[in-house]
Amino acid sequence: MSLLSLFEKNPLSMYPILILLLLALLYLARHQAHRMVRSFTRIASQALRLAARSLLLTESKLRQRNREVLLAAGAGEIEKELEREFQRVDAVVKRDLQTYPAFHRSMSDLITRIDEDYRQSTEAPPSPPAWISAIEAVAQVPNTDGGVAEILGEINKTLDRHHKSAMDDYRKSSQRRHSLLNKMMPVWRKLSETLEHVGKTINGLHERSELITAKMDEYEKIRLGTDEAERRLSSSSLTQFVISGLVMIIAIGGAIINFNLIALPMSEMVGGGSYIGSFKVSDVAALVIILVEISMGLFLMESLRITHLFPVIGQLDDRMRRKMIWISFTLLFTLAGVESALAFMRDQIAADLQALRHSLSGVEAAAGQVSSLIPTVGQMILGFVLPFALTFVAIPLESFIHSSRTAIGLTLGFLLRTTAFLLRLTGNLINHSGKAIIALYDLAIFPAIWIEDKLKKAPVQATSETPPKEVHP
Repeated sequence: MSLLSLFEKNPLSMYPILILLLLALLYLARHQAHRMVRSFTRIASQALRLAARSLLLTESKLRQRNREVLLAAGAGEIEKELEREFQRVDAVVKRDLQTYPAFHRSMSDLITRIDEDYRQSTEAPPSPPAWISAIEAVAQVPNTDGGVAEILGEINKTLDRHHKSAMDDYRKSSQRRHSLLNKMMPVWRKLSETLEHVGKTINGLHERSELITAKMDEYEKIRLGTDEAERRLSSSSLTQFVISGLVMIIAIGGAIINFNLIALPMSEMVGGGSYIGSFKVSDVAALVIILVEISMGLFLMESLRITHLFPVIGQLDDRMRRKMIWISFTLLFTLAGVESALAFMRDQIAADLQALRHSLSGVEAAAGQVSSLIPTVGQMILGFVLPFALTFVAIPLESFIHSSRTAIGLTLGFLLRTTAFLLRLTGNLINHSGKAIIALYDLAIFPAIWIEDKLKKAPVQATSETPPKEVHP
């Protein structure tokens, strides 16, 4: 019985032979298979490592670029703040210290007047009692004929008159002195106010100087490119990004409300059945009006030099800039008036639609229904105020644009580092996967490998058992 007839009768008997043939083929192709697996895994691993290295180099360049941009932006911001502080100091010096000679002269005059009044208000001492010695001398004279008593009586009368006159003079002197002291009070107050004003000015300048010193230290750190300055600027930029983003979201909510106010009446003006693509013409028109209002608000803020998004507008001369302020404000005011009228139309259209629904449904409107103007007036005020409120979007928009550069750079750097890590991890996994595949390959043909090892060791044992050759002298 041939081998083929045996396989036809019992197909399962050929599987061991096929397995043996397969193992033999795998054993014969072992080295080629190992090289192929090593080559593929090495190529994939090295490609991924190169890609990861390229991403890390790109991330390093991006981080360096972000650092340069961040430090440059921080230095520019500090320069602007220092310029504003110097302008304030200059204004204070021109307003107060420029008139310091007048202050000094005024204070000198006041001090002179106070000194003169003080000298004049000094208390005059009473005359010394020289008459006491004369009375004592007269009293020692013997009183034989009563003449001494008369003399003493006359002296007493004279002394009484002199005492009364001296007391009158003393009272007048005290009254004049008190009058002079009383006149000194306003002068004292004026001098005190002048000194207090000068003190406030000096304290204000001292505070400004401390602030300028702190800003200069910060500016020096930024110029040196320290890590502390970079961290502080990054934190500040991210904070500005988050805050301006929140304000932008609020502004978008206001724009949506504004859109809903004017979308319905715009359908009556431009037709509600016309479409541009898949969008209604009325919706597009309402959106264009809102965008034009925002643009006018941006131009108005730029012309007022509150924002600096368009350097061309900021470089215009003052005359042209004032014209631009009036033009943008007039257009914005006109659009606000149009929106207010559209809000009024919206209320009328909504009332007409409500009446039409009632007539179609056969329900009569309630008699004596109270109609109020409050919703209409409220919508008109809202339609007039919202365009001006959207004008201030320019301020957070500027902060958002400036801080987004740093936020996007940090996000890209994080994504590049994460991608590089994942690529290196994948490359290592592929490299170790190749070793695992080779180990599994050898495990599948381990009987052949075991036989090969035995055959390789056999000649060595044979040579070790052969007797040593005799050495003939």
